[in-house]
Amino acid sequence: MDMYDKINELYDRKRTIELGGGDERIEKQHEKGKLTARERIDLLLDEGTFVELSPFIKHRTTDFGMDKQDGPGDGVVTGYGKVHGKPVYLFSQDFTVFGGALGEMHALKIANVMDMAAKNGAPFIGLNDSGGARIQEGVVSLDGYGQIFYRNAIYSGVIPQISVILGPCAGGAVYSPAITDFVFMTDKTSQMFITGPKVIETVTGEKISSEDLGGSKVHNTISGNAHFRGATEEEVLEQVRQLLTYLPQNNEEKTPIAELEEASDERPDLADIVPFEAIRPYDIRRVIEQVVDTDSFLEVQAEFARNIVVGFARIKGETVGLICNQPKVMAGGLDIDSSDKAARFIRFCDSFNIPLITFEDVTGFFPGIKQEHGGIIRHGAKILYAYSEATVPKLTVILRKAYGGAYVALNSKSIGADVVFAWPNAEIAVMGPNGAANIIFAREIAGSADPEATRAEKIEEYREKFANPYVAASMGMVDDVIDPRDTRIKLIQALEMMRTKKEERPKKKHGNIPL
Repeated sequence: MDMYDKINELYDRKRTIELGGGDERIEKQHEKGKLTARERIDLLLDEGTFVELSPFIKHRTTDFGMDKQDGPGDGVVTGYGKVHGKPVYLFSQDFTVFGGALGEMHALKIANVMDMAAKNGAPFIGLNDSGGARIQEGVVSLDGYGQIFYRNAIYSGVIPQISVILGPCAGGAVYSPAITDFVFMTDKTSQMFITGPKVIETVTGEKISSEDLGGSKVHNTISGNAHFRGATEEEVLEQVRQLLTYLPQNNEEKTPIAELEEASDERPDLADIVPFEAIRPYDIRRVIEQVVDTDSFLEVQAEFARNIVVGFARIKGETVGLICNQPKVMAGGLDIDSSDKAARFIRFCDSFNIPLITFEDVTGFFPGIKQEHGGIIRHGAKILYAYSEATVPKLTVILRKAYGGAYVALNSKSIGADVVFAWPNAEIAVMGPNGAANIIFAREIAGSADPEATRAEKIEEYREKFANPYVAASMGMVDDVIDPRDTRIKLIQALEMMRTKKEERPKKKHGNIPL
């Protein structure tokens, strides 16, 4: 035997590993509408950039007949490559080997590549497709999950972490995606749940399908556990590639600035998009489209808590994070779910040096017994906390209404906004003119010969005196009242001015956000 024989043996071994569970199991994977672990990696990464790590690792279990099962790569492919020319680290679980179940060495491979991602300051992506813990390995597999959870937590805010659910993800396995920054799911072929349908039926008697319990639609619309979904794996992996274009590699990098020139920064349509009457609805996305670079808005959690719109965009090529009331849903009021959605997005942007821009048109926190008993006080406080602790550039544009505690919560000057602009029709007040007039002038209205006419007169009097941007501007709570058509120009100027912003916070281990 010579060197070339040894080289041929190496390639034979690698070919066996690359086949995973073999042709028959790969065919079954395809029949379910799912790709293999390696096909997914090829779609996600730039062509020819994948470098595999630890392909020869095997399990060490001898119990329950495991000594007779080989398990190439121990059911997971790990390594690094590039997306749009920038490094990323990843794992891709192989459902054709042990159903992608996680055991000791499987977890070790994932933990090792996470450590490499953190040391080298690059995003980490998990492609999840697993039957859960490997029962044959017992408590060792649970320890493996712990190793991963720990790294998810300590590397949170250090490198972007993305989870892509491309099959089952059940039991303890779901807690890793829950800690990561963004969760993607595929329609019909991906599910997440703590306890499956059979367990639920046994314990509670309730019958439900896996899809209705933990499918992509459920987690994108009801639970808020996921951020994006797509019809196919190809679509979802392209979404991941798109998201990465907005993000820095790590928490020490500034946000990416793309080369992009718009024909003009004036936006004449903005004067007509927002109805002058405070109670008329409109779609805030039309305002966003007019302010940001053309076709640059990437909405996050578009189907969850739709009364607030959050997402990434570019302004003059620079990545920004947008938090915007949506007046066409619940009049743009803040509730429990929208508070959670906004606060977590704000904290992600602050972790990775992405400037925050808030478009405000809010009546207040949504009233109701269900909201109060559900903890709106605690949940609403998350927005206040997130904005207050953020040290990135923070800009607010008050488009129309800014009432009560919601005005304070949505990046007001008092909680640290750098620049607050208001449109000339903005109403900034403790409450809307109608409610305020009914309280302040109750006696005059009741004693009037024509109560309705007096009420209308007093409402207008309150609006003129208090519910306008100039009162707030005269007290320094609004930096400038601007022509709506100049909104993009003003934001470009402010972002350029604050590119070198530095702001320190009191030294501490960490705060105690009201979770």
